[in-house]
Amino acid sequence: MQIDWKELWMGSESWDFLFQIVFRTLLMFIAIIIGIRVLGKRGVKQLSIFELVVIIGLGSAAGDPMFYREVGLLSSLVVFVIIIALYSTLIFFSGKSKNMEILLEGQPIVLIEDGVFAIQNFKKENLGSDEFFAELRLKGISHLGQIKQAVEETSGEISVFYYEDHEVKYGLPVLLNSLENCTKDFTVEKHYSCMFCGYTELKNSNSEKSCKNCGKFHWVEAINRKRIT
Repeated sequence: MQIDWKELWMGSESWDFLFQIVFRTLLMFIAIIIGIRVLGKRGVKQLSIFELVVIIGLGSAAGDPMFYREVGLLSSLVVFVIIIALYSTLIFFSGKSKNMEILLEGQPIVLIEDGVFAIQNFKKENLGSDEFFAELRLKGISHLGQIKQAVEETSGEISVFYYEDHEVKYGLPVLLNSLENCTKDFTVEKHYSCMFCGYTELKNSNSEKSCKNCGKFHWVEAINRKRIT
């Protein structure tokens, strides 16, 4: 079978279109730089959902005219101007209205309060416990008793505020495989943490088997190690 090398490399375009691609790419590259400069530093740090939509829109507007002959440069530049104008207008109004800011950016949400999961907030964020525990381990956290408050910011980053060493409580361990040995019975008096919400208390053979905070029945042995920084 004979290979059509021109079709393989150029598709249906002619060789002279390569020069257009160079010019189109150069022009759109400059347009992206100008667009990002107009957006300011706020648009290139940790992105919110709104800012991510803007960046995707700019990327799509810039990408197509670089190598599609049928997409004119002028139409793409108009799209650029409209997206940047919309962004600037909405940012202006979000600075004037808290409700508008929340609508566009979302708002921070508490995930852990005093070493216990804020269950309803955690469910809303659709965040898996394994994924969240991995985030905590990357911050050097071994159990929830070290955490006074954990907040998911609008960028998706997790901010953690810690107890002082002398304030660290018993808490749910987040170390790898630490949740495998769960129990429903308390044969030895120890601190146990609810696997579902992290609620922790001293348990013995006469203790209530359900969690006072969430009503679940699965527990793991709590730990109270200090953070190593």
